[in-house]
Amino acid sequence: MVNFSAMETYQKTRLDNGIRVLTEAVPTLDSTSLGIWITSGSRDEVIGECGLSHFIEHLLFKGTERRSAFDISREIESVGGSINAFTGKEYTCFHAKVLKRDTALAVDILADIVAHSVFDPGEIERERMVVVQEIKMVEDTPDDYIHDLFHRSFWGDHPLGCPITGVKENILSFQREEIIAFLQRQYTPDRMIVASAGGVDHGQLVDLVQARLGHLKPCPSPLQREGTHGGKSRMQVTHRDLEQIHFCLGTSGIPHNHRLRYAGHTLNTILGGNMSSRLFQEVREKRGLTYSIYSFLSTYSDTGLFGVYAGTTKAEIQEVITLILQELQAIKAGRVRMEDLSAAKEYLKGGTILSLEGSDGRMSRLARDEICFDRYIPLEEVLSALGGVSEEAIAEVAQEMLGSHPLCITLLGAIEEGELPWKTVDL
Repeated sequence: MVNFSAMETYQKTRLDNGIRVLTEAVPTLDSTSLGIWITSGSRDEVIGECGLSHFIEHLLFKGTERRSAFDISREIESVGGSINAFTGKEYTCFHAKVLKRDTALAVDILADIVAHSVFDPGEIERERMVVVQEIKMVEDTPDDYIHDLFHRSFWGDHPLGCPITGVKENILSFQREEIIAFLQRQYTPDRMIVASAGGVDHGQLVDLVQARLGHLKPCPSPLQREGTHGGKSRMQVTHRDLEQIHFCLGTSGIPHNHRLRYAGHTLNTILGGNMSSRLFQEVREKRGLTYSIYSFLSTYSDTGLFGVYAGTTKAEIQEVITLILQELQAIKAGRVRMEDLSAAKEYLKGGTILSLEGSDGRMSRLARDEICFDRYIPLEEVLSALGGVSEEAIAEVAQEMLGSHPLCITLLGAIEEGELPWKTVDL
């Protein structure tokens, strides 16, 4: 077996203002991936702010004191690099990938957009329409949109129920002053992580980050998030003239650092995480009732969501949902074959290793470990933990997620609630 620990050279430094700098040097790589991560996302928006985190992610690329929007992309692309960003429920990331000789340039540009964006009023107005078009694109893609509807139904008015892209009315109403106020409240040094992997020198990166972001004043602001009280058991139907009925059904999951998290992800793989999973084989391969079906386990700092998505015809929906419930009941009852358990563990171990072949995957792992676990988790520890998942652990986590929590089901398509045979969907 490969000695992965010998290949990992992890280092961490905390600057005086609270910024954490994480690196994993891989000398054999010619690339460097760099990300500035903010431990703030759509979950940290209050009433009336839905979509503000994502809107700010867009606006930070629209010009700084030293660079126009065109300059930002041109400078990175002129050296063959790439730059992008994404907003999640609990964090936001601005990232770039360049040749290792251009690491200083990547640091300079990313730090510039995070710390020195000008929020030009004209750019704000133009970008409103870009984000509105993005919202419309999601709404026109039913297999994406159903997840937004499901989160809203499951979490209700809690910030976790808000779509990350926001709602059109909010995007059109945000004022420059509240945009800047949110940025100042959330983008504080103690919530910033600079992660880099590949051809990176830790000491050099620390010096670069200190030079570009060291001026930010420390302002410890403990992250205060609205707690959750579990999801809601409800059936919600959104009528739309579509060829298929798209639906999600699910229940409460587990948080990031749950002691059974490896068992949870293994269970998800067995149920619907790949093409050899129970749902894919039973519903698609054996019966041809759907093109797309999968399960998912979304984990957050203090809670989670475990669910199943499928798209099928109106004539087949009752059979598809019945089959899904049967598989969930089997998992809940602990009916997991040893060969399925072994295959799922090897699938997860292999996928974990393959995800680290590039500098971008390694960079993301550094940051997510810090955010979710407040420590770096060596690859050997991950592989060992996956290998140690037992039938008993699968049964225990299945009971925790499926034992007593109610099911929520959300449907999108040419169907009415009165046409469904269920008032509620229970295991």
